[in-house]
Amino acid sequence: MSSQANVPEIVSATRNVVLVGSSGSGKTTLYESLLRSRTSGYRGEKMEPERAAALAISSIQVDSTTVNLLDAPGHPDFVGELRAGLRGADGAVFVISASDGVDSATEALWAECAAVGMPRGIAVTKLDDGRADFANVLADIQNLWGPAVQPAYVPIKNGEKITGNLSLVSKNVHDYSSGSRVRREASAEELATIEDYRSALIEGIIQESEDDALMDRYLEGEELKIDELVEDLTKAIYTGRFFPVIPVNSLDAVGIEELLTVIINAFPNPSRHRLTVSKVAGGKVEAVEAEVGNPDGPLVAEVIRTTSDQFAGRGSLVRVFNGTLKTDDTVMVSGHRSLFTSGEDPAHPDHDDPDKVGPLAVPKVGENVATPKAVAGQIVFVTKMSKPETSDTISAKDAAVLINPWNLPEPLLPVAIKAATRNDEDKLPVALNRLAVEDTTVRVEAAAETKQTVLWTMGQAHVDLLLARLKDRYGVNVVSEPIKVALRETFIAPVKADGAHVKQSGGHGQFAKCSIEIEPLERGAGFEFVDKIVGGVIPRQFIPSVEKGIRNQLEKGVIAGYPVVDFRVNLVFGKAHSVDSSDLAFQMAGAHAVKEAAATPGVTALLEPIDKVTVTVDEQYMGAVMTDVSGRRGQLVGTDADDAHHAIIHALIPQSELSKYAIDLRGLARGSGSFTREFHGYELLPSNLADDMIKQAKDKG
Repeated sequence: MSSQANVPEIVSATRNVVLVGSSGSGKTTLYESLLRSRTSGYRGEKMEPERAAALAISSIQVDSTTVNLLDAPGHPDFVGELRAGLRGADGAVFVISASDGVDSATEALWAECAAVGMPRGIAVTKLDDGRADFANVLADIQNLWGPAVQPAYVPIKNGEKITGNLSLVSKNVHDYSSGSRVRREASAEELATIEDYRSALIEGIIQESEDDALMDRYLEGEELKIDELVEDLTKAIYTGRFFPVIPVNSLDAVGIEELLTVIINAFPNPSRHRLTVSKVAGGKVEAVEAEVGNPDGPLVAEVIRTTSDQFAGRGSLVRVFNGTLKTDDTVMVSGHRSLFTSGEDPAHPDHDDPDKVGPLAVPKVGENVATPKAVAGQIVFVTKMSKPETSDTISAKDAAVLINPWNLPEPLLPVAIKAATRNDEDKLPVALNRLAVEDTTVRVEAAAETKQTVLWTMGQAHVDLLLARLKDRYGVNVVSEPIKVALRETFIAPVKADGAHVKQSGGHGQFAKCSIEIEPLERGAGFEFVDKIVGGVIPRQFIPSVEKGIRNQLEKGVIAGYPVVDFRVNLVFGKAHSVDSSDLAFQMAGAHAVKEAAATPGVTALLEPIDKVTVTVDEQYMGAVMTDVSGRRGQLVGTDADDAHHAIIHALIPQSELSKYAIDLRGLARGSGSFTREFHGYELLPSNLADDMIKQAKDKG
């Protein structure tokens, strides 16, 4: 960590802040209002679907401080962009709608920020809604996040309209009723309101700042100086132990200056960011705490977002944590996801690649301003680099390190796509590769068994965005189709059958006969072949030929075109010809025998894949989720609970019933649910469903 006494001015005068909150919280409206407050003539961005789904960034100047504002999407489908905002920022402003309160996704995000000690503030919006009440929403937030959440300001309302804020520290009024902010002294009624809230604020500040001397003076009744309170308040906020609440009305700019005051005076500068990096050597990872905030130190930067354009090429949004990034420098670009996950991702293979830094630009409001370098604490756009992917580390070529990759939820909503035309078919692989590079929350799967291209996504909004990008950005038209499930066939009863391949057409003929007995095996046992030939009725050299023929047929299926598993074949008898028997003839005889066995009524069945599913929801939704599991032909295995009063439901559910579960669970649990799935095995498909599948296979020929 850098010494705060020696922090360079450009670093100490920088704030990187991300706005987070659920869709409809007023977050983007607040972002636009903050930009407008320091940008003459700014009218705001056009809210298009791509804008609503992407991380936005602009820097504004507040006196001598540069504030890099990041606006993270609120929709849960775009969690990758949210993570980008969190990794780029040093502090977060949680935007909470007074009329809607805190949803489960925001509650989970708060816990995530708490785990890493990220400083946080809370902006309460939509207080002019008739349903909204500041005291009620404050009580709800404190009930969730504890007494360290305290208002720094209390709103003044004229009817339902917010006209200003009362400062609980200075006891002044920030009055916006004239159209601009005016500071004035509080009236007797306003002072009474201030006193109602001020004691809890002061006690919270002192307690969280751990200033025992100040606490003793306060308890003895001494009137504390404002400067002392502000100093302790600042310390408590930037250490992530105290969380100020600021009421805002973005449309009328009420609270904007108060929020900026908190950001400038109490949010940390980039040198206070704690960052752990790893050195990788010989497959071993050694974690060390990195130097941060020193422009003259070794380069450590992270690609927090990637864009890809068919004309402009790849672009990277990069947060520089340490050192200086310069155009034309050669750096090391590293990504080693397999070291931190269960295995290597084919779409993002491990790599350490030297690359030349392209042109740099600082994101200003409405434009990007070219710059020759970016120092510790800055966030810049970099173009014309071919190697970086989202979450990659950029470091000095001779001192390469690795920042741990992001912990992202698994994409669990599959959609099967295919090219609309032959021309689209040629362009699709390249376009899908670009999608995977820029969006870490999409997984592209080439499903060999079903011969489908499957995009694994975060939800329907994510699906819509990806399909639009394929069409509009890469010029590829695709159509979606139902997800196919890779079934299996099996034998469920013993059966005997004969197979023969006999042809005479002049010259050498073909002659092979075999008799087999089939026995069912337990699930997961696979296929066994047992040679029970005695007396040499089938010559030894042709025994493997029979097995090969059977195995080839099993891959093609015997009733509906799916691989056949979990049974044993006993080869018990056969006949051969001294001249006309051959390897090929006995392969054909073996295949015919297993097909003949399958033609016996009642001995075969279809198997469907089953996943082990673990669902985590608020306890109040446990009953609804369990009922839904039963409706999906699921088998309940058990239930648990965690320390946060969540119900954890374990079940076995057919894969065919899970294709839309990511969407359905979100509706069932009001957004509070999450789930994981892993392959468990195969079980019998109900006969009525199996009959339909077999009929469809026969109709296709």
